[in-house]
Amino acid sequence: MTLIAYGLNYLTAPVALREKVAFNPDELKQALYSLADAPGVEEALILSTCNRTELYCRVAPEAELIPAEWLHEHHCLKRGKLNEFLVSYRGLDAVRHLFRVATGLESMVIGEPQILGQIKEAYRIAKAVGSLKTPMDRLLQNTFAVAKRVRTDTRIGANPVSVAYTAVRLAERMFIKLEQANVLLVGAGET
Repeated sequence: MTLIAYGLNYLTAPVALREKVAFNPDELKQALYSLADAPGVEEALILSTCNRTELYCRVAPEAELIPAEWLHEHHCLKRGKLNEFLVSYRGLDAVRHLFRVATGLESMVIGEPQILGQIKEAYRIAKAVGSLKTPMDRLLQNTFAVAKRVRTDTRIGANPVSVAYTAVRLAERMFIKLEQANVLLVGAGET
């Protein structure tokens, strides 16, 4: 069995496409059942946020493309439509990628802490569905430990960060007195 990760994110795909392949919380359990039931898929976890949708799966060697094909089919997309936007990792590269995502190193705002909570929620759902077995369960437990250690042993979590926080700091630099400025903030998700 091989660990693979397929996904798209804010660096690889436009917002409209990310929205199209995002999983809303109401459909996530059923989607996990379906993915875990795909031929050659032994374990599965779906991480879906406003900035990324990623499938982490442990698959048989001959089934390494199945999760990417499943993503197309699940969202009723023509085969190959996502290919130019997908990133993929296998084996240790998939583990490293998961660690980087969990620690906030792959986030729009480096070090943002929300992603770890989102991974923990994806883990909770995958456990409830039964799409995780011992190997990926251990990997995710190690991921949580690595993320905690990075946050406590480095300064990555020293300052509160989010896209909204960063926008306010930038606006403060642009205007002499922010409280006297008329500002319109337009967003495409939660902050």
